[in-house]
Amino acid sequence: MKWSQILFLVLVITGVTLAQSDIDAKVDQLLNEMTVAEKVGQMTQIAIDFISNAGEAQGQDALQLDPARMELVIQKYHVGSILNVGTHAHSVAKWHEIITAIQDMALQKTRLRIPVIYGIDAVHGANYTRDATLFPQAISMAATWNPELLKKTAEITALETRASGIPWNFNPVLDSGRQPLWPRLWETFGEDAYLASILGVAYVKGLEGDSNDISAPDKVAACLKHYIGYGTPVTGKDRTPAWIPDHYLRQYHLPPYAAAIAAGAHTLMPNSGDVNGVPVHASHYLLTELLRGELGFEGVVISDWADITNLHTRHRVAANNKEAVRLAVMAGVDMSMVPTDLSFPDALIELVQEGSVPMERIDEAVRRILTLKYRLGLFERPYPDKSLQAQFASPAAAAVNLQAAREAMILLKNDNRTLPLRKSLKVLVTGPNAERLSPLNSGWTITWQGNREELYPKDKWTVRKAIEAKIGKANVAYVQGATVDRETGIAAAVKAAKKADVVVACLGEDAYCETPGNITDLTLPEAQLNLVKALQATGKPVVLVLIEGRPRIIRSIVEDSRAIVLAFLPGLEGGRAIADVLFGDANPGGKLPVTYPRHPNDLVLYDHVLAENTGGTSRYHPQWPFGFGLSYTTFAYSDLRLDKQNVPRGETVTAQITVKNTGQMAGKETVQLYLSDVVASITPPNRRLQGFEKIDLAPGESKTVSFTLGEAAMSFVGLDGKPVVEPGQFKVSVGHLQQTFEVK
Repeated sequence: MKWSQILFLVLVITGVTLAQSDIDAKVDQLLNEMTVAEKVGQMTQIAIDFISNAGEAQGQDALQLDPARMELVIQKYHVGSILNVGTHAHSVAKWHEIITAIQDMALQKTRLRIPVIYGIDAVHGANYTRDATLFPQAISMAATWNPELLKKTAEITALETRASGIPWNFNPVLDSGRQPLWPRLWETFGEDAYLASILGVAYVKGLEGDSNDISAPDKVAACLKHYIGYGTPVTGKDRTPAWIPDHYLRQYHLPPYAAAIAAGAHTLMPNSGDVNGVPVHASHYLLTELLRGELGFEGVVISDWADITNLHTRHRVAANNKEAVRLAVMAGVDMSMVPTDLSFPDALIELVQEGSVPMERIDEAVRRILTLKYRLGLFERPYPDKSLQAQFASPAAAAVNLQAAREAMILLKNDNRTLPLRKSLKVLVTGPNAERLSPLNSGWTITWQGNREELYPKDKWTVRKAIEAKIGKANVAYVQGATVDRETGIAAAVKAAKKADVVVACLGEDAYCETPGNITDLTLPEAQLNLVKALQATGKPVVLVLIEGRPRIIRSIVEDSRAIVLAFLPGLEGGRAIADVLFGDANPGGKLPVTYPRHPNDLVLYDHVLAENTGGTSRYHPQWPFGFGLSYTTFAYSDLRLDKQNVPRGETVTAQITVKNTGQMAGKETVQLYLSDVVASITPPNRRLQGFEKIDLAPGESKTVSFTLGEAAMSFVGLDGKPVVEPGQFKVSVGHLQQTFEVK
């Protein structure tokens, strides 16, 4: 390395150190000046609903702040954070008006002039800002298996969120989605900890930047949620208990959080439920010993919506709200998302005055919060940056969005090369999700539930409109046939099918989010199954397009469907992307980030099964396995080789594989490496994903892909909660090929 490079690095490191030292000094000075009430106010987050006319506001940008409530919250109670949208998505100008009024109150009417930090759930773009770029939801982005593409979507989300005047995004969701009934599955990156870790880091870096300089005008603070174990409720219903042994928690749930914390994420939100009988919001072990002691997290822990109060009202581990506040704060929660009353600051002040919560703990929490505000640049630039509006919802962002939606499409079945369809065909478009934008996006879209179809932008295409644009209205017939759960005209759909060359049936779910999305049966509702069976009986080829947030069981209609495309929740460009795939203007290359079950009582995950038959009965019989996805071209895998067969403990082994496009169309293939520990001291998973790379191949083109496996890949978490590499045989699988090596 040249001396000039060394000097540059020294200057950079020194600059960072001085900057942090300067922040520390300013925070210490502020803390010394603050009263107990002012400190507790910084630990309080209130929903905009509480300081506005949210309950009565109608129409676009109708929300108005209530001056008296603002004075109570910001001046009297010194509240340091506001969240939420109040009604439905606001324009950029309206957000600027809201944020400016809040900051005016904080900076002009309070003693210490500490700016307010505003937070929002921008989970697939700036979804609470009107006309924002709304990307595929997380489960669809996971289906792309493309970290760089995900990072681009996060960068755009950060810019458009900051352009709205908001510096804090409550995302990414790093829960391991290992219970397919769970209504928040689509907010995750799927069931696998390794895939979620890679994607989670990419998303954090997209929001915060490669150096995590969140003071940059186009960056926001990330919030990792919902730490930890939220994605595996026993019942499958939202905010219900999970039972997870500690070594399983560390093996299957902790890695995405550990990776994102190591990547520099600034904030974190706990699980609303309980794990092994202990609500996470009250767990000192999870929030302090594990999170801070082992993982080294130094940022702000903010509660989820009303979850401190819920320690009393739902979990019943606290006799009253005051005791709930004590439990949460002492466990490690720094800021309470109260969100619609002032019970938290009242209770916490009393607890400090009586000595039940020591001043040291208050100062610790407030120091973290003030540090976050300084790092975001809020003290220097508290108001919205109006210059960013010129980059809001740009054509370049729309192009990234369309690319993401196309890459998210998973081709599950394609008998006799039914797809792609010829553009000269006459097509019947049917099903509950053919003519709506809301199912393409689902929750956290314009409103919390995402189900206000009338609020969606009129210039975006439904699947029906996209197909009409592709082949002309004269070649497209549309009959709904059924809603999500009710037959509305199956006979009419059958009549139309007889005049068509092919049927495209758009099935799936309504828009939903969180608890309203709870279901009791993973099977697709009977009305939709009946519609498809009637259409199949006509003898016309039926193509299914599944638009859903979780893998709804469709066993009874799979065999007689000619082709099946799984779109999950592809966002505002989803209709166009679906049509592009159906007619061959895009080659599908998505892969399943979850196991797609065949039966309601056979919800077995890919990494914790035995592949071989035992007693004549397979233990793993999904409809489609994790990592599966077809293409319009074909790929041949060959020459899997390892650089060594005997691996001393502590050394690495490198695997290489050659992949060739043997078809007639260019395509993207995700090369996946799985590792199996053949014998272990506790029953090992059948296999675990330990490497993947997405490659683009022209017809006839070959590429060699390499993966290096170290101790982290070979280890498992033992019963003592510690990772261990045991000597013995390991099996490497890539495609249909396998090789083994021995750890000595």
